Amino acid sequence: MFKLFLLLGMALCISCIGKSSINSSKFHPVAQINDMHKTNHELATFGAGCFWCVEAVFQELKGVEKVVSGYSGGEIKNPSYKEVCSGRTGHAEVCQIYFDPAIISYETLLEVFWTTHDPTTLNRQGADSGTQYRSVIFTHNEAQHTAAQKSLTEVAPLLWIDPIVTEITPYTNFYPAEDYHQNFYSENADYGYCQAVINPKINKFREKFKSLLK
Repeated sequence: MFKLFLLLGMALCISCIGKSSINSSKFHPVAQINDMHKTNHELATFGAGCFWCVEAVFQELKGVEKVVSGYSGGEIKNPSYKEVCSGRTGHAEVCQIYFDPAIISYETLLEVFWTTHDPTTLNRQGADSGTQYRSVIFTHNEAQHTAAQKSLTEVAPLLWIDPIVTEITPYTNFYPAEDYHQNFYSENADYGYCQAVINPKINKFREKFKSLLK
């Protein structure tokens, strides 16, 4: 809810570009899959709280071609941000990460995932609360599912003392978020949420994963 209130306060600055509808011609799920098959890239889908934060982190990794913010795991098609924030659609805020496994492995992406959010808090990341902020890994194939389960039992406990509550579930759908959510941190680094929440996260991430940065 904190992020939703922030958005309302920022409305005049951001303008109204596409807030009420998704530009599916720009980020169509089928087009994304086709693009992936034309290259050697693979796709990871992670939910780790606010997708502004997740996108900002994974965009900086070598081997990551692009990151798209959106909604997965819900019950209705093409939900709006407002609908997802209501908590009634079942979607999680996620990022789809296109990566080259010859440069960065899925296992490494998982390590970054565990490190850069708190997977021990149910339906909450900091002040952002609700099922849309749940910690979740949507796996695209059996190999990813096996790797995610192994990482949960072998890597995550080395980073966190409390029990991990992250969901690991097969991927079913993805709906890109409105245009103004895409590349949010890189284009709006001076906004209050970015300064207060994303900057500290990014700084810790850069320090820990120096060798993986672009």
